[in-house]
Amino acid sequence: MKNIIVGQSGGPTAVINSSLLGVFKTAKDRGADTVYGMVHGIKGLLDGDIVDLSQRIKTELDMDLLKRTPSSFLGSCRYKLPDIKGHEETYEKIFKILKELDICAFFYIGGNDSMDTIMRLTDYGNKIKSPVRFIGVPKTIDNDLAITDHTPGFGSAAKYIAATTKEIIRDGLVYDYPVVSVIEVMGRNAGWLTAATALAKGEDCEGVDEIYLPERVFDVDKFVERMGERLKENRSIVVAVSEGVKVADGRYVCELSDHVDYVDAFGHKQLAGTARFLAGKVAEKYGVKTRAIELSSLQRCAAHIQARIDVTEAFNCGGAAVKAAFEGKTGLVITLNRISDDPYMCIAEEADVHKIANVEKKVPSEWITEDGTYVKSELVHYIMPLIQAEITPLWVNGLPRHVRLHYAPKDR
Repeated sequence: MKNIIVGQSGGPTAVINSSLLGVFKTAKDRGADTVYGMVHGIKGLLDGDIVDLSQRIKTELDMDLLKRTPSSFLGSCRYKLPDIKGHEETYEKIFKILKELDICAFFYIGGNDSMDTIMRLTDYGNKIKSPVRFIGVPKTIDNDLAITDHTPGFGSAAKYIAATTKEIIRDGLVYDYPVVSVIEVMGRNAGWLTAATALAKGEDCEGVDEIYLPERVFDVDKFVERMGERLKENRSIVVAVSEGVKVADGRYVCELSDHVDYVDAFGHKQLAGTARFLAGKVAEKYGVKTRAIELSSLQRCAAHIQARIDVTEAFNCGGAAVKAAFEGKTGLVITLNRISDDPYMCIAEEADVHKIANVEKKVPSEWITEDGTYVKSELVHYIMPLIQAEITPLWVNGLPRHVRLHYAPKDR
């Protein structure tokens, strides 16, 4: 049996290391000699930053800690491979490294952009008839990968968002004067995460007043008017808005006040400031106290409130990827197919990477209210099974214990 290599890419999640553990443990159980890790993804591979994971994950305690540790154990990157035509030297270097390490399978844990990497490596591998198999393992809190029912990482982020929203609602009701709280949620051009704020509503919680997703055009003036109408009825208003909402001319709302300078290798603008802009507009118009609450990176790596089902599915996706590769398959992404809601049941399947890479899955229009200010019950029912149960952190001195990677660059 030859060796395998695995990397993590894109934004981190609370369960991405469970997928890493799924790849590692399944590969070792199936007889892989060495499981290498790319430090900082494909960029680390090109730089020669590679570690032997067997020297870092040695005991059952290491494994238990790894799945409870948020963010990317191996580090991440946002490195876009160039087009094959005209840049063959980059691919020649990658495949030379893989040959030197005697790699039979390459696994990449990530979202849309990471699947672009798998697609390009698959295409070049097919071109030169390389024996290396390339498999993508899904990951993104944004839940915007095509074909799969949902993505590992989304459930835990949704759980954190829903729980935090309940606490924000309780906090806003403390005062006897009006307060408008605007919660800004990640998700870029897809509203799945923002929709998770709807889960806060229940017999013990009033729920958010309005929810705005990027799937609908956002009208700033109408938003301000609606806040004025709500202030006539309630002293505390809580609304959730996606970081990626856009006005009619295609600009992000956050661009209306702040110039967005940073753009990553895949052309994604840094989105932040939507809540701050809208809260400022409401305060200016009505002279009331407002709060702009950016959950920001907090929602990505809240491992203290991991959803157990999310951890399990993340691990299973890593294992399914190894199984597919060891069966000789390549150019695939592991997907989750929901076969039952009650009881909830999802199975791992496979899909062609060309049908997933660079494709954004949006919230269906029929799951959003006609006026675009809330979500329907179908969307709540879709998310609810994904936040169930918990994994207790391993507490040391009152704080959760994590593991971190100690390595020397180019340590093989």
